[in-house]
Amino acid sequence: MLIWLIIIPPLGGILAWLAEYRSGLPHPRQIALMTLVIELVLILLLWVFLDTSGQSAWLADLRFAWIPRFGISFHLALDGLSLLLIALTAVLGIIAVIAAWVEITHRAGFFYFNLLLTLTGVMGVFLALDLFLFFVFWEAMLVPMYFLISIWGHERRTYAAIKFFIFTQGSGLFMLVSILGLAFVTRADNRQWTFDYFDFLNANLGAASELWLMLGFFIAFAVKLPVFPFHTWLPDAHTEAPTAGSVILAGVLLKTGAYGLLRFVVPLFPDAAASFAPFAMTLGVIGILYGAVLAFAQDDFKRLVAYSSVSHMGFVLLGIFAWNALALQGAVMQMLAHGISTAALFMLAGVIQERLHTRDMRQMGGLWATAPRMGAVVMFFAIASLGLPGLANFIGEFLVLLGAYQINITLAVLAVLGIITAAAYALILVQRSFQGQSRHGVAITDLCVREMAAMAAMIAFTVWLGLYPQWALNTVAPALQQMQGGSPSPLAGRDGESRSACFGPPSGFTGKYVLCCKREPRMAKRHRG
Repeated sequence: MLIWLIIIPPLGGILAWLAEYRSGLPHPRQIALMTLVIELVLILLLWVFLDTSGQSAWLADLRFAWIPRFGISFHLALDGLSLLLIALTAVLGIIAVIAAWVEITHRAGFFYFNLLLTLTGVMGVFLALDLFLFFVFWEAMLVPMYFLISIWGHERRTYAAIKFFIFTQGSGLFMLVSILGLAFVTRADNRQWTFDYFDFLNANLGAASELWLMLGFFIAFAVKLPVFPFHTWLPDAHTEAPTAGSVILAGVLLKTGAYGLLRFVVPLFPDAAASFAPFAMTLGVIGILYGAVLAFAQDDFKRLVAYSSVSHMGFVLLGIFAWNALALQGAVMQMLAHGISTAALFMLAGVIQERLHTRDMRQMGGLWATAPRMGAVVMFFAIASLGLPGLANFIGEFLVLLGAYQINITLAVLAVLGIITAAAYALILVQRSFQGQSRHGVAITDLCVREMAAMAAMIAFTVWLGLYPQWALNTVAPALQQMQGGSPSPLAGRDGESRSACFGPPSGFTGKYVLCCKREPRMAKRHRG
């Protein structure tokens, strides 16, 4: 089933593209929607039939040789973290198709082809455990997203698309150099080429080389997250992208950066991560405050939501490098909650722009009178994004702050200020757009049944995850425990506290790998097999 998760979206994309030119086939949007529904059903079947509550972190594994001369394999594996993120990808893919239902009329088949190809790359990133394959999927996301922005975007779409491509492609080259560096080190140890994740966990790195290789990965993931000061591509890309593109960018592509930090940066380079953690956590707090202040200053609806993403993803960076159980759980919850709430706000921004032909909040005001359902939905997701208790974003931010407080009290207190600022810009967003008197006699039609159904689904998920987060925490717990088993808190245990390190491959793994379990002080050292 793992291979079908990768194959189905591009097949659906090709069929949608053909439907643009051939009569007798369904409309491309119907094909895209059907493709993503099938994808979601497969993911739910995996969730039902796999034991997500067991002791084993790895739930499914698929591996066969691809380029054996260089030790490159087609290696996919699924754990609780990957399962949550591919489910989020499929759900937001469906939301993106609904958002583009009437907006995209020009070259619709090619649009849905690029949308599904982007989601294919995202699925591959969340499943690949061969780092060469991971890099292929990482780059595969960029080209179709570039087309989505540059062809179907708004006024400054070409500038935004090129800026997005240069930032993400350029940072990805740093990761490629680090992957090749790991491969050379592993070959020197084992006298054979390999790009497998579990072989890299055993790489015998010196302190200096570990730090430089870690920085290559960190830069690539920090740009995608995005982390201050690598965030400058994000507001332009979000603002100029079509609504579906903004939904995918905010809801899914940013999560690939967080996933990379969780999966690769700290587990592969634990000692370098320990040294770098105070700096990374500081960058996270700067992003929280800086993004919130800039969001507060925006007049453009989409640009405000874009800068709020910089602030919210700062909590994810803070939680990842705090690297204790509470902080990691909070980081995962924030990824899920932000994916839904911000995608909903971007969809609403697209709905408003479609009706008013502007995103400038100075041209709005009083919209609640003519569109009460839209006003209520905007209010809901605005207060969700500011972290209202009982909703999903509160769980994520609260757990991150609890975990960060155990590591660095000062940074945790400063991060709280970001929540206070979030309340200001979220409520100003609602007030300037929907409250008061209409400044120019503007009136718009309310949400239609299709749009309201998508919003109702996202509202239900946000409430459910906020009131009962345990299902998500239980799903991801074995994966986080395995990561922590290999790499305890970068800022804890520096006094020589003994910890247990256990790295193990997925069930059914047949490659050359030796399970490493050893009591070690501070960080788990990698050992030769």
